[in-house]
Amino acid sequence: MAQIYASKTNEIQKYETEHENEVRHLAGECMVLLENDGVLPFSDKIKKIALYGTGARHTVKGGTGSGDVNVRKTVSIARGLEEAGFEIVTEDWLDRYDRDLEEAQKTYLKKLKDMSDETGEPSVILGFKHPFQEPEQPIVEETDIKEADAAIYVLARNSGEGKDRRAEKGDYYLSDRELQNIRFMTENYSNCVVLLNTGGVIDLTELRKISGVQAILLTGQTGNMGGHAVADVLMAKTVPSGKLTDTWARSYDDYPSSRTFSYRDDNLDDEYYSDGIYVGYRYFDTFGIMPLYCFGYGKGYTDFSLVTKEVTADEKLVKVEVEVTNIGKVYPGREVVQVYYSAPDGVMEKPTQELAGFAKTKLLMPGEKEVVTVTFATEDMASYDSYDAAWVMEEGEYTIRVGNSSRTTEVAAIIDLDETVQTVLLKNVMKDKEFVKEIHHMVPIFDLELDDTPFMRPILIYAENFKKKIMEYEVIRTTLEDKRPDEILTLEDVKKGAASLEELVAQLTVEEMADLCVGTERLEEGGNVIGSSSACVPGAAGDTTSALIEKRKIPNLILADGPAGLRLQTHFKTDKEGNKLPGGEQFGMEIAPFAKEQPEGAQDYYQYCTAIPIATTLAQSWDVDLIKRMGEIVGEEMEQFHIHLWLAPGMNIHRNPLCGRNFEYYSEDPLLTGLCAAADTKGVQSYKGHGTTIKHFAANNQEDNRMFTNAHISERALREIYLKGFEIVVKTAQPYAIMTSYNLINGTHAANHYDMLQNVARDEWGFEGFIMTDWYTSQDTTALGMVSESGKYSYSDGVQCIKAGNDLQMPGCRKNVEDIVDGVKNGRITKADLQRCAKHILGIALKTI
Repeated sequence: MAQIYASKTNEIQKYETEHENEVRHLAGECMVLLENDGVLPFSDKIKKIALYGTGARHTVKGGTGSGDVNVRKTVSIARGLEEAGFEIVTEDWLDRYDRDLEEAQKTYLKKLKDMSDETGEPSVILGFKHPFQEPEQPIVEETDIKEADAAIYVLARNSGEGKDRRAEKGDYYLSDRELQNIRFMTENYSNCVVLLNTGGVIDLTELRKISGVQAILLTGQTGNMGGHAVADVLMAKTVPSGKLTDTWARSYDDYPSSRTFSYRDDNLDDEYYSDGIYVGYRYFDTFGIMPLYCFGYGKGYTDFSLVTKEVTADEKLVKVEVEVTNIGKVYPGREVVQVYYSAPDGVMEKPTQELAGFAKTKLLMPGEKEVVTVTFATEDMASYDSYDAAWVMEEGEYTIRVGNSSRTTEVAAIIDLDETVQTVLLKNVMKDKEFVKEIHHMVPIFDLELDDTPFMRPILIYAENFKKKIMEYEVIRTTLEDKRPDEILTLEDVKKGAASLEELVAQLTVEEMADLCVGTERLEEGGNVIGSSSACVPGAAGDTTSALIEKRKIPNLILADGPAGLRLQTHFKTDKEGNKLPGGEQFGMEIAPFAKEQPEGAQDYYQYCTAIPIATTLAQSWDVDLIKRMGEIVGEEMEQFHIHLWLAPGMNIHRNPLCGRNFEYYSEDPLLTGLCAAADTKGVQSYKGHGTTIKHFAANNQEDNRMFTNAHISERALREIYLKGFEIVVKTAQPYAIMTSYNLINGTHAANHYDMLQNVARDEWGFEGFIMTDWYTSQDTTALGMVSESGKYSYSDGVQCIKAGNDLQMPGCRKNVEDIVDGVKNGRITKADLQRCAKHILGIALKTI
């Protein structure tokens, strides 16, 4: 019988109300006002609203798959508007779509069941491969036009793990019906607003051609209180202050990876990162491509002036002070000061500019001023030289730019370095047998459309004043010998100081350590196969072993999915002995029914969690304090339900807008990604014994064939773009865990990549926690239908996981344990390898007791 931590009452708990109210308030600051000719915020005269669009009543709170959150309620935009006092006059049109949607969902679920019966694959896996497609919405006809003061169209998109988005109408592009209905709406109403209830970039070129659209608000996907948050913004109870974290292109073909991304080149086995370091605005700015909306862009209900007061710099730190003034006359607002640097081209080519830091003002009333300060390490402007395996600042002028978006910056200072200097000497660890041909610029193409750089005296810095770091790497792993053989040491002994962690590890047998390094093996025991394998907290993703509790007092750790809150089973039942009864399991649209007849003494339990905004929407706040507070909300609920590890935040880079899981990740920029994830981690880990798992390490940038795709990436691109965010979090927040990605990197599975896990994460960055696989990475998933269509690349090797320093394999199976034991016996791995993994896991377990 497992210990149960859930509530026995279905009544709304105090924490639910408090968290929902706070999320409602903060979510509005994550919304990005893309266009507004004065219709927003709504005046008091607007009472009746004509509401259309698939997201009106069926507002998407967040994406699908493991990133979903099971909640008590979700407030739709329609409900939010009604409860704010607006009258919705288009109920008939909304009712028609409701009926179409209900029928489509029934047909879809039956299709999955039939396919499952035919193939033997679980319907959950089939749902990944064949995600639900919303039905075509009804045409807005003359009879649907009602008298109204304003019209709102809610354009919604959904996506999730296991399937990339498509560059097709109805997904990346607006469908013909959507454009038809929006045009008809603008022809029959004044004060027309389009709300984008999306988790990522969509093509807005055709929408922008419709002259009657007076405002476009990117609401994003703001969790289960999204409808209230949207209404608050429309009424200026909360003012939007978000900025884009991605470049929105005029054409999908403008993205440098557009031709070869995922399925686009009919090659799902090998993904060649020919864009190199030129991802997002780094490409658009350097190659002179004009975006529709640039990185960092976002309007508000007021305007601001930015005046750089002072820039100071030496060989250690750059400090930028900017005075921000609300120059509007009516509304308060918040502004984001963005600081970029332009490094000189030398031996290595450089992007036109890169984000160096940012800061957000407090809420400024009309006429109010605030001086904000942005600081960053001078060596952050270094580039990675793969020929010398070093971070290098090349001699020349480093231009510091200040603005409120990537395309509205002005030169604030010039820092002149007298000669080239290596700041850190490392070794190349991500070599590829195949050469990746990357794009290059020969001369600067785009000048950011700035005025001529004004004359200013440069700030001089000198190479001789930099202190070069030389990295040292692990050479050999030494076996720990048991020096207290007459005692049975426990983790409680370590906690009390009666034994060291090394002494406990030295005493563990190979079998005990193999158990410790493998999850609870629920697959063979008939448990739910995807993301719902916890014995203690139903709906949680999994547990570590409980086999060592009695003898070694080593607790099992409980892991729950994220990253937009905790994904748990909201309602479950147990018999009078406390054993969980079948029923109530949730994944997507499917909820397993309870048996009509329950045993005598059956007990109901409830676990309701808060859905916070998705990572992309959170990052649009550009407010690390806000994100930290969201992390604290999650941390408090982890404490409530005894969750030790949150399988979040997701940190992969938005390399291409079609990645199915972009909503789980923050941005195209690694600095913004790292700072957001660090804030999230600090919030969660402010609750003792509860931690984050940053994922997916690394380069998990596509979902099609995700377990068997080989990402070919240059060492420089990996270090500057795809690893940099992880480095920032590890160095500034020390998350409890890292989750490796499914994919291969330059021919080696991420979970088997010793150089990346040991040399980079631990030796270079100083990571102290443990590293786990993603679910089923090291298991044969043929029975689950998770197979490589071509067979070019196979599964990750469970024994090599231990060698590489991938400490924990999840969700685990008996074969994983047996393979590890056999691996020690036959010499594929050493006992020292296994001890190192066990020690990492126990180090985190120690924090939980």
